[in-house]
This record gives sequence, structure tokens and C-alpha cells, in this order.
Amino acid sequence: MSDDRQTKAFPVSWDQFHRDARALAWRLAGAGPFSGIVCITRGGLVPAAIVARELGVRLIETVCIASYHDYKNQGDTEVLKPIAEAVIKAAGANGRGILVIDDLVDTGKTAKVVRDMLPEAHFATVYAKPLGRPIIDTFITEVSQDTWIYFPWDMGLTFQPPIRDGVA
Repeated sequence: MSDDRQTKAFPVSWDQFHRDARALAWRLAGAGPFSGIVCITRGGLVPAAIVARELGVRLIETVCIASYHDYKNQGDTEVLKPIAEAVIKAAGANGRGILVIDDLVDTGKTAKVVRDMLPEAHFATVYAKPLGRPIIDTFITEVSQDTWIYFPWDMGLTFQPPIRDGVA
């Protein structure tokens, strides 16, 4: 998504992200069991680790997809590393029993690429924007499409000006 349409800031602390990822695990507990997790890197790595711990899932795989090439502007999706064939075979060709995790679904472009790989997998994200919501199955918090989420791994500890000063 282009930076000029991102008008709201939503900074997320490590504590908040951990709470939200655990809430996702609670919500997913009744949707399983899951034979494995495929996390969409890089954003899905942290929530996948938390959810895997909470649900007792040991098989964790990554699918590496780039869509944000400069942190602000979403471009074409590029599969940098596909899902390992052994994981796909273990789950069956359609991905039934696999949990796909990402930090955020924005436009749904990245999720659609993975959904095409594993059409029957359960897709879960911590945060969801309206354009991407229809492609996923489970999420915790919805934010508006014009909100930029600042994840804790992308931030340092600095002063944040008040909203009234017109700084997002």
C-alpha cells in the first residue's frame, strides 16, 4: 500500500504484540488440531513461534514472500522460498491441517499467493485490514486500511509526539 494513503499510526509494543499473539492462539485452539504451521516471513515468524508454543505444534515451516520492498510501499509479490515439498506432502496437496500465520493481512495479495499453494489451510493473522479480511480465517484486531502498523521489531524506543500536534 502506498505511503500517501497511510495516514494513521498504530505502534505496537512487544508486550502488546505478545498478548495479541497469545489471544490468537486462544482463538485457534478450537479450530485445530494442526499438524504444522507455515509462517509467512518475515512478519509471521514471531507470532508463529508464540502460537506454536501455546498450541504444542512442533512442525514449523516458512514461506518467504516479499511484497513491501521499502517498508512503506507494497509492490509485486515475489516468492523467495516456497514451502518445502515434505511439508506439503505431509499435509496433503491442499494443506488441510496446516495453520498459516502472518502478522498482518493488508490487501490480501501475500495471503492469496500462499492460499493458492495451500487452499484448505487455516489462515490466521494477528492484525487485519478490511481489504485482506476475506482471504483469512482468523484474526484478533482489525485496523483501518489507512493505518500503518509499527511492529516492535521495526522500532526503537523514542518519543512519540501527541496526536494533537498533527503527527501520525
